[in-house]
Amino acid sequence: MAELHSIAEPGAAPLARPSLGAFLHMGFRPLYLGGACWAALSIAIWIFVPTMLQGVMQGVLWHAHEMLWGFIATIAVGFLLTAGATWTGINPLHGRSLGLLCGLWAFARLGFLVPGRFAFLAATAAELACFALAGAAMLRAVLKSRNRRNYGVPWLLFALGVLDALYLMAVRVGSARSVLMQFFEAALLCMAIIALLVGRRVIPFFAMRALPGLALPMHTRSGHWQIAAAMIAMVLVLSGHGVWAVLPLTFAAAIGLRQTLAWQPWAARHNPLLWILHAGYTMLSVGLLVAAARASGQLLRAAWPVHIIAMGGLSVLIIGMITRTALGHLGRTLTLDRWMLASFWLMLTAVALRLLALLPFALGHRLLEGAAVCWIAAFALYLWRFAPLMIRPRPDALAPFTSVSGRRNAATAITDKTRSRVQMQTHGPQKTRSVVSPEVT
Repeated sequence: MAELHSIAEPGAAPLARPSLGAFLHMGFRPLYLGGACWAALSIAIWIFVPTMLQGVMQGVLWHAHEMLWGFIATIAVGFLLTAGATWTGINPLHGRSLGLLCGLWAFARLGFLVPGRFAFLAATAAELACFALAGAAMLRAVLKSRNRRNYGVPWLLFALGVLDALYLMAVRVGSARSVLMQFFEAALLCMAIIALLVGRRVIPFFAMRALPGLALPMHTRSGHWQIAAAMIAMVLVLSGHGVWAVLPLTFAAAIGLRQTLAWQPWAARHNPLLWILHAGYTMLSVGLLVAAARASGQLLRAAWPVHIIAMGGLSVLIIGMITRTALGHLGRTLTLDRWMLASFWLMLTAVALRLLALLPFALGHRLLEGAAVCWIAAFALYLWRFAPLMIRPRPDALAPFTSVSGRRNAATAITDKTRSRVQMQTHGPQKTRSVVSPEVT
């Protein structure tokens, strides 16, 4: 049983020496680590050392911004840059350009903590440059490879950047809280759209790969309707007509719940790498439903839909996705050790405690602190297990962008014929064959 819960493969060669080239080879390496590290540090600051917030953007404004754009969107950029290499056969950002993006991101995180308008403006410029660089790199990759299926992905990154700019400009001029929430909620829906798009593609694919004999629908047509409905809701919220978003939010949520049932999540109950994704996707759909209820005039605090979507949905998906995709792209077997499994349960506990803290309990603050401790521990475990792997080359010592061949673990291998069929279902026909990794993200 111990072997089944180990990240290290039995009889594996010792880890290679750390390499800056390996670390900056693909977007997931620095951005997963940076996003996970900031997720832990920013919550530690917000809950336990709030006196550190001395910048122009303080209090809940800083917390909301850093959770959405500093953490969640950062992980999304890392995932999409890596998936973009698989989809197109072109690595959108690597080496110095990826290092530049990470440097701008880190500068922004520090700049928003420093007092003074100059620091705030410098951090704003750095952060917006991050989204512009990531979006432009993705756009170049999909256009050059004529990967029409993913032409919309770069524009979602640009949209996150535009909404970030609107939010930061509103902070700078001291706009009313309602205006700030309008931009924040629109950006949260934009991020939900990315998660719905990615989840619909990868969850059934990962499940069919891991569970032999399982055949699941990809829900391509209903997925298009779902994304369209969520986009309509985002535009309505951004334009100040959130009350009209009730129907599109309900429609998108209903499709998400229907997809979850069709994907037979009970079949994945013994596979943590799968059930964590099912849990996150389900909570994301529930969060959209709660957002619809609040838009309809129900007496719900804004914090309810925000935390169900951002924590229960996006963050649970993130801890599962950055584990599953990192294992695959690092050339590791798709099994968890007990510490990474513990990080999943810590994340779910953090979500439960945070939602309970929204109720009018006398111990609400203690529940909030407990949620923070579990959250920080979940990402600390991720960093402890994956940082040593992210800074080193893959164990099979692949040269950058050479084709992948050789023996694979029997538990995760699929035949070329099956791989081709599933990839066609997941991503559509490819003009350029990916030579990055055997993983299909």
